[in-house]
Amino acid sequence: MGQLTQVLRGMKQSDDPRLLVGPQTVDDAGVVVLGQNEGLPAGVEIALVQTVDYFPPVLDDAYLYGAVAAANSLSDVYAMGGKPVSALNIAGFPKGFDEEWVREIFQGGFDKIAEAGAVLAGGHTVESPEPQFGFAVTGVVQRAQLTANAGAKVGDVCYLTKPLGMGSMTTAGKFKKVSDEVMREAALQMATLNDRAAAAMNASGAHACTDITGFGLNGHARNIALASGVTIRLELGKLPIFPGARDLAAKGIVSGGTGRGKAALSDVIGIGPGLDQALVDIAYDAETSGGLLIVLPPERATRLEDELSRRDVPVHRVGEVVAKESDHLIELF
Repeated sequence: MGQLTQVLRGMKQSDDPRLLVGPQTVDDAGVVVLGQNEGLPAGVEIALVQTVDYFPPVLDDAYLYGAVAAANSLSDVYAMGGKPVSALNIAGFPKGFDEEWVREIFQGGFDKIAEAGAVLAGGHTVESPEPQFGFAVTGVVQRAQLTANAGAKVGDVCYLTKPLGMGSMTTAGKFKKVSDEVMREAALQMATLNDRAAAAMNASGAHACTDITGFGLNGHARNIALASGVTIRLELGKLPIFPGARDLAAKGIVSGGTGRGKAALSDVIGIGPGLDQALVDIAYDAETSGGLLIVLPPERATRLEDELSRRDVPVHRVGEVVAKESDHLIELF
């Protein structure tokens, strides 16, 4: 994250007024407005949400790997308050790949795209020494429901909709440190769409949102704080943790995302005294197809909790937004 940020910092950014959300705010997706200049009737606008994501296998089960890759890609659209419309496969496989294994990956992805109500319109595949699989997804969003990184305001409260710890779980699964049954439960969580959480958010009126994926909770929360000019305080003891993940992290079983997160974020994160180091590590660690971090005014919190509950989405209030009074964008306490 840090090195690429330095590379992009020197590049000229687009000033096209059609670009509502671009790379400057490190959002989950880009948002482009189409209107009369693109052939639509006068007064009609469509805001397109565009994103792309792919990664190597995190699971032994080919079908679930495909499903998780799709859920992970779709999640960026949900995080912007949007609805997925279409998707394109992006895949790379070694020469001489096992055809049935690859067929199962594609089937898992196809089924998850269909579950989201989107259309798989095609894709592109290349030869790659390491398998890679994911999607470019296009969605639509109403301007009034757009939940970009830059919208958080002092006094807002923060909710997280999925347990953390997938970095520990996938690392443990890779080295056979957990049972197949436990890994399957983790896989099913990762394959769960964020559609219901997004619907609850849209019904409640959020200021900002991000999905927790490769940058981890700290990294994605940092992006909201930076874009909004605020500090986000996260209560470590309130974070939902996947069963067994804390014990794995205490044994040092975390993904490489923990070290990368600490290196990239150490100057902008304040860590309170006496905190559980395993939980701190999980807050830094990379997630795969994690939940939504929803930021909204406190007077709308009860509405959000009700909307989440009636959709059977876990309710976890994990933090608050405060004025930025130091270099810290994130404070763990």
